[in-house]
Amino acid sequence: QVQLVESGGGLVQAGGSLRLSCVTSGRTGRSYAMGWFRQAPGNEREFVASLTWRFGNTAYADSVKGRFTVSRDSAKNTVYLQMNRLKPEDTAIYYCASAPAWASKDPTSYNFWGQGTQVTVSS
Repeated sequence: QVQLVESGGGLVQAGGSLRLSCVTSGRTGRSYAMGWFRQAPGNEREFVASLTWRFGNTAYADSVKGRFTVSRDSAKNTVYLQMNRLKPEDTAIYYCASAPAWASKDPTSYNFWGQGTQVTVSS
């Protein structure tokens, strides 16, 4: 089992920034990649960004490229999502997830999920 705990969400004005954190624990050696997803009310869960623990390979959704940056601190078993130039349409619950192999955009390839953290961007 891999436990994931997100933090860092909140209310921010459009154009502002937030940094989300996802602390992993448990059998972290089984985690090859980490992903960030988000879900707004009435919408399906959508991919935001992902990276691999070992090499730091990254992938981003087109909607966040150039604004969001995913990174990791392997010593702390923590993954971050730096979100800049936030827009009202970024409002959602943000989830981090762990995958045993490179999974990128496919949520069904992630086998452990955090509880989510709310991000609200006001216009």
